[in-house]
Amino acid sequence: MSKARRPTGVPSDPEAAESGEPSAEALRASCRAAVDRYRVPSTPRALWQLANTLVPYAFIWWLLHFPLMRSWWIAPPLLLLASGLLVRLFIIFHDCGHGSFVRSRLANQLIGIVTGLLTFTPYFYWRWQHGVHHRTSGDLDRRGAGDIWTLTVQEYLEASRWRRFAYRLARNPIILFLFAPVIMFAIVQRFPAADAPARERRSVHLTNLGLALLIVAMCAVFGVKVYLAIALPLLMISGAAGVWMFYVQHQFDGVYWERREAWDYTAAALQGSSYYKLPRVLQWFSGNIGFHHIHHLSPHIPNYNLQRCHNAAAAFGDIRPLTLLASLRSLRLRLWDEPRRELIGYADLRRLRRAGLARMQLARRHSSQ
Repeated sequence: MSKARRPTGVPSDPEAAESGEPSAEALRASCRAAVDRYRVPSTPRALWQLANTLVPYAFIWWLLHFPLMRSWWIAPPLLLLASGLLVRLFIIFHDCGHGSFVRSRLANQLIGIVTGLLTFTPYFYWRWQHGVHHRTSGDLDRRGAGDIWTLTVQEYLEASRWRRFAYRLARNPIILFLFAPVIMFAIVQRFPAADAPARERRSVHLTNLGLALLIVAMCAVFGVKVYLAIALPLLMISGAAGVWMFYVQHQFDGVYWERREAWDYTAAALQGSSYYKLPRVLQWFSGNIGFHHIHHLSPHIPNYNLQRCHNAAAAFGDIRPLTLLASLRSLRLRLWDEPRRELIGYADLRRLRRAGLARMQLARRHSSQ
């Protein structure tokens, strides 16, 4: 169990000026300048990204219309490539939800609705839910809105046997990354929450109608069996990749969680969201969303500017990256240990309980002497 905290990237050494290093105030100013500079959308960059994502995605679907392209040695690479493009389309959809992809509010909405259909996600409803996630990320007292189910050690120990079983099942990698994404995108998002506003509820119903028409049209072109043989693997692969990205963005060693009275937005962004340093190819397919600390610091920065913003301020360079290999270790993290201020695994919990039991037995022996 590591107790190391990830640096915020804004040091506060009072002797910095005398040592020749930039002061904390100067670093904060450089962060603000970088954010202000790169939160402005670029229409040419946005249109180019839309074209280099949507056109090849449509082209792969067109290729798969031909029986030869559905052979066992051609179809899997095409489906894998299309799944990566679908993840990239979701990032474009995600930017539209923040109003950051292009300058025009109407254009963001139209692009968001279309890409929402392609990613099985109702635009206005998702935007409403995702906004809650940004306002509460890293806040222990406001968990449960658009995040991975996370219990504290104390909550887990006090939970009933059935609640513990449900928690373990929900956090099981097979369930979390293979079954949950399909259930979420294909079923859960077809029904609005009871407390959703009227426009957001209509968004779900209209998206369902649009999806029904799109699926009927695709089945007419491809046939039902062929369409399902293409669509289901796409949904499973891209969904698993998307949920994995979201998981490691907020579930990693050194992550930030605080109770509401001590919660700070900037700290939650820079310490509670990972800098997921991916190989260039994976960074392209994931739409730079690995720079998640920048995204949470300012959701209005479009994805194509996230790396530029990160590179523009020296303070961001001090943030420890999470590599692809290191991110795999996040799979063992299950519970938030409040006294130690870190995520731990079930094995860590067993060691803590044994240590606590040993201390209790030792205390009883001393008291009886």
